Amino acid sequence: MADLVTERLVLHLLDVAEAQRVAARRPDPGDRWEPGYPEPGDVSGAVRFLAAHADTGDPGRFGVYEIRRRADGRTIGGIGFHGVPDEDLSVTVGYGLVAAAQGQGYASEALRELLRFARSSGVATVRGDANLDNVASQRVMAAAGMRLVAEDGQLRYYRIDYRVDDRADDAG
Repeated sequence: MADLVTERLVLHLLDVAEAQRVAARRPDPGDRWEPGYPEPGDVSGAVRFLAAHADTGDPGRFGVYEIRRRADGRTIGGIGFHGVPDEDLSVTVGYGLVAAAQGQGYASEALRELLRFARSSGVATVRGDANLDNVASQRVMAAAGMRLVAEDGQLRYYRIDYRVDDRADDAG
């Protein structure tokens, strides 16, 4: 399956063997992981992907991706879906970057590309959340066009909805 590519990034869709390495935090010699990768969110995303793959099969492009810089090929974080679209054509996303890559617009760029892919694939709603004190992640979702829809004692919840005609215009 093809990677998703932006101006500065490659979102590399993980296969089972790659996800196993991320879950175990054990790179192969050819893996070019930035120090600090994988973070706990990357590990939990890989574990979730592996469990879903074993339970219901390959989620295809609705799996998890490594965020790689095009300039040097280094993996600087992860982004992905928490599963395939549900019966309402909704998905949830999560993402994270190593500390050295934060504050450079990479997360916003990666999230915009993942949202573009979701919309062109017929997804109606994309959801995400961030801890109340994670202002940077909240800004990333807002910059990508997601809106704040709820808040509780721990999290702020964001979403973006696509109209049917918007999704049809981008398909192809």
